[in-house]
Amino acid sequence: MSLTRRGFIVAGGGATLAACTSRTPEDAAERRAALNAEIEEARREMLQIRGASELVAASQGVLIMPNIRQVGFFAGGAYGEGALFIGPAIVEYYSLSLASVGFTFGAAAYNQALFFSTSQALQDFRLADGWQLGAGVQVVGGEDGVSAGVNTTRMNRPIQELVFGQRGLIADASFAGAKYNRIVR
Repeated sequence: MSLTRRGFIVAGGGATLAACTSRTPEDAAERRAALNAEIEEARREMLQIRGASELVAASQGVLIMPNIRQVGFFAGGAYGEGALFIGPAIVEYYSLSLASVGFTFGAAAYNQALFFSTSQALQDFRLADGWQLGAGVQVVGGEDGVSAGVNTTRMNRPIQELVFGQRGLIADASFAGAKYNRIVR
């Protein structure tokens, strides 16, 4: 097989790109350790909230998403990574991607915990892509925040959501779609 100049350039460019984007096992271990530290900090903060310990004790599993970052100017988006706990152990890591359209202005960060009260709800979440559609209102100023809304997770499944640790400045009244994906860390 003869290699043309164009083929050589494409192959060389692809190899260069792969080399630039590849991560060593040490990089992955450092990222996992940093994420675990954020998760543990959010977990400690969550357990300080009245009623959270009872929710944890009654749950089959808890998904903790620390430091979700949200920005918006009419349309908005958010991203975060966290872990699913069954008992005291982390069993899987997840990412959250959110897109919204409506009245969204500003930037904020927050923590989220999902409590799966039945084994069926936990199994459904772990086996599905995890799409959640919702509409809500959120106002965050500094470290205080107020949020209210209805989402399909609460209405259709025995899953409770707790949003805490809000910080930043954002006003949000929008329709949003969120997706949880299993990731490897």
